Amino acid sequence: MKITLIVAKAKNNVIGKDNQLIWKLSADLRRFKNLTTGHHILMGRNTFESLGKPLPNRTHLIITRNPDFQAPDGHFSFTSLVNAFIFCNKMGVDELFIIGGGQIYQESIDLCDVLEITEVECEPDGDTFFPEINPKVWKETERESFPADEKNEYPYSFVTYKKI
Repeated sequence: MKITLIVAKAKNNVIGKDNQLIWKLSADLRRFKNLTTGHHILMGRNTFESLGKPLPNRTHLIITRNPDFQAPDGHFSFTSLVNAFIFCNKMGVDELFIIGGGQIYQESIDLCDVLEITEVECEPDGDTFFPEINPKVWKETERESFPADEKNEYPYSFVTYKKI
């Protein structure tokens, strides 16, 4: 199973505040949808709740410490990353996307094969951070940069890293 982590992060590694995104980047949302549609996506419970409802055409895997949490029909909850990975292997999942939040990224980054990063050219205040990308572990393989415009609040780059 290929494990891909996907995130939009600021220059100071901020990824959110008060369980919300902190910028308007239409292109990032479109890229997220294009990459994750049709796949299993793994997230923490807070990230799941911030979505409001399951995203269409994706199977949601939700990590929670609450053993009584009930995932919506067709989606699944687990008490650990390991249990979610075991489930994916049993189900024959070909690619799993890790979509957040901060703690899930911290716990999973070393287990991933690919990082799909949207680097946002800003340094906002926030309370949730992405871990440092270790250049001894990750090699940048692709980069596309774009200016801010009417639908994208800040300049940004789509960057792909592969595990060395």
